[in-house]
Amino acid sequence: MKSTKLVKGSLQTIILKLLMENKRMYGYEICKCVSNLSEGDIEITEGALYPALHKLEAEGLLSVEIERIQNRSRKYYSLTQQGGVEVLYRIDALEQFLSSLNKVLNPKLI
Repeated sequence: MKSTKLVKGSLQTIILKLLMENKRMYGYEICKCVSNLSEGDIEITEGALYPALHKLEAEGLLSVEIERIQNRSRKYYSLTQQGGVEVLYRIDALEQFLSSLNKVLNPKLI
């Protein structure tokens, strides 16, 4: 697949879903997890990831903890209570969109 334009529209939902499942992750870990789960079909760049993380944080959906790991600061992201509610809404909206898109692309299957 490897279409960054398609991924861009769902990146925030992907991030929220991973944090819902994993409780707490740092940026590089999110990128690797998406790549592993998609078997390399979806690659998230840092240039796309960090603006999405910062936007989610600004919206109050993520909280951030900074830890020192081997003399380096590492930001860990986790869902806020509001983020926990929002992730369910966004997953439902994305699933509904995919269902509608499938109807448009494969009308003979309906």
